[in-house]
Amino acid sequence: MENIVKERINKALEFALRYGGIDGDHHKAWVIDQMVRALTGCPMIKTDALDCNNKPYSYEEQGVSGEYGDWVRNAKDGEDGANTYDWDEGIAP
Repeated sequence: MENIVKERINKALEFALRYGGIDGDHHKAWVIDQMVRALTGCPMIKTDALDCNNKPYSYEEQGVSGEYGDWVRNAKDGEDGANTYDWDEGIAP
């Protein structure tokens, strides 16, 4: 269990170090979301996309874990109910 916690922390810190200095609120929100995903054990998933020239490529991104879903629901919960606050996943740089 201790190794899993260390791995999650290291992954979150890696996102902060690698992307935390990029300008733009939408990018900062993405970094925070990625750090939360790392800390809540979200799995890496392969995603396919098309580039600006309509050529396919693949990349890995963090998916969603049950722990992440619970964390976001709790973050959005407030005095006015389940969606009192927003959770912004941001935009990848």
